[in-house]
Amino acid sequence: MDSIIKLVPVFKEKIWGGRKLDTEFGYKIPAGPVGECWAISAHPAGDCTIATGAYAGNTLSWLWDEHRELFGGVEGDRFPLLIKIIDAADDLSIQVHPDDAYAAEHESGSLGKKECWYVLSAEPNQTIVVGQRAHSREEFAQMVDEGRWSELLNEVPIKVGDFFQIDPGCVHAIKGGTVVLETQQSSDVTYRVYDYDRKQDDGTLRPLHMAQALDVIDYDAKPLASGELPAAEGPVQRLESNECYTVDLVRVDGELGVATPHPFTCVSVISGEGTICGEPVAKGSHLLALAACDKLELAGTMELVLSYL
Repeated sequence: MDSIIKLVPVFKEKIWGGRKLDTEFGYKIPAGPVGECWAISAHPAGDCTIATGAYAGNTLSWLWDEHRELFGGVEGDRFPLLIKIIDAADDLSIQVHPDDAYAAEHESGSLGKKECWYVLSAEPNQTIVVGQRAHSREEFAQMVDEGRWSELLNEVPIKVGDFFQIDPGCVHAIKGGTVVLETQQSSDVTYRVYDYDRKQDDGTLRPLHMAQALDVIDYDAKPLASGELPAAEGPVQRLESNECYTVDLVRVDGELGVATPHPFTCVSVISGEGTICGEPVAKGSHLLALAACDKLELAGTMELVLSYL
């Protein structure tokens, strides 16, 4: 039985996407603006196929449904996480996500969407939208109606290596010239507040979801000032831990063993190259370590992001 599997990524064309998934990561992507690599996903909108081992050719959702013992028997009606690389050549819409309770009620039983971003690249003097300054739904709606975006939105300067936790209810937008690794709940529910009046190829505007957004925005959240991480005190740095996921940044220079006593561990190589348990990997490699893998044997010079329950 394979304790680590490789998956075939699913690529998503987006109006704001670019070509860096090809030029910077070497993925074979479709023509046109490609904004997202769903690298580890069992979501119906992008269900990754297993590339290696005894279960090759099956989907990750099939493995979750049929062989839950490989995931330590953890409960849940769907594989709970989704790992993406997002290449924003243009600004993403101003948007917000619901929590589990709202999504379950209003989005056909979907999970909500808690997510986090690790910045892989950003153009000089780039910013990102994380949070807003209205204190009520009435004030938010009025500021949107009056186009007071610079007053309303909280823009934060960013650089490579910054990290942002985006809770449900947090208004946010990745801006053009930015690439991030995203760990999120397995959900595809997004409420758009504003999309810059830009037209799709067929001349139509993408739909907005102001009513739902006003329902779910957290008007009490305090706007962030920075995504800068504290200095690391060792090779493994905790980025975030909440009820949905824990995310660690791992820096390898030589050899390193990292214990993985989890039902599963999502592994993404974000720079450099080396081996994981003897398997050659490089920037853009994504692996899923199953419950039987109790330790990652790492060698080389590389950075990885690990995500798990």
